[in-house]
Amino acid sequence: MSLVGSYVALSKPLVAALPVFLLAWLRFGIGGAVMLHWLKKPADEVPLTGQIKGLVFLESFLGNFLFSICMLFGVSMTSAVAAGVIMAAIPAAVAVMSWLFLRERIHPRVWLAVACAVIGVGLVSLSKQEHLAQVTNAVEANWTSNNAWLGNLLLVGAVLCEAAYAVIGKKLTGSLSPKRITALINLWGFALVTPFGVWIAWGFDFAAVSASSWLLLLFYSLAASVWTVWLWMTGLKTIPANRAGVFTVLLPVSAAAVGVMVLGETLSALQAGAFAVALVGVVLATLPQRH
Repeated sequence: MSLVGSYVALSKPLVAALPVFLLAWLRFGIGGAVMLHWLKKPADEVPLTGQIKGLVFLESFLGNFLFSICMLFGVSMTSAVAAGVIMAAIPAAVAVMSWLFLRERIHPRVWLAVACAVIGVGLVSLSKQEHLAQVTNAVEANWTSNNAWLGNLLLVGAVLCEAAYAVIGKKLTGSLSPKRITALINLWGFALVTPFGVWIAWGFDFAAVSASSWLLLLFYSLAASVWTVWLWMTGLKTIPANRAGVFTVLLPVSAAAVGVMVLGETLSALQAGAFAVALVGVVLATLPQRH
């Protein structure tokens, strides 16, 4: 999750250089080329049943494809404040879904960790600096206010997609290896976005993209499609999904850290305190529990 937050912050120049669907297509393509040898079925792996195949598809469709669409278009239609508050609900959504679909017993301390994560990210979103960022452009503010309801609805959809990604991933780790899951859901992501990517690539001027952007694209592709997914699935093999959901708070924390250290952004005292509260949640989730 820390790596996810890092590449989210560093991908700002990429979004300016490449259209979103083209960026996604190239990301899945590069990731797939690197992971071709991970697609091969290991000798000790169980045969892919119809249920496993369906879960692999849903993991990619909800966690990669639909999440990206809901997130990107939702943020464009509402304020960053609203987006941050809504996305702060991810740990709670993961906990509830893991209880509903996986029948995981949720320890009271995990609920406390979830509360810390939600409160921490919520306070960041409600800070003065976030509010000031919304009033810089009157035309943009008018567009945001007219479409906020749809943007908020899309962000709620993104929260549910991300929660489903964690829960389905936990289910898949019982049948497939982390490497195989990573390669298969990336392949589905590539297939889903290919029609849009090809259509945009047909008339796109690739020569206008700088060498630094291509290098950043390579890092983004490896981080988003390979490293982070493999790390997440490997972790899910050993801990409950409800506890894993708490770690999503590290995404905004690391994104803010990269923003301050690399992009020259500032961090207020309220934001620093809010992140401290969120990190307390991570500590609570990771301390050994008595059984």
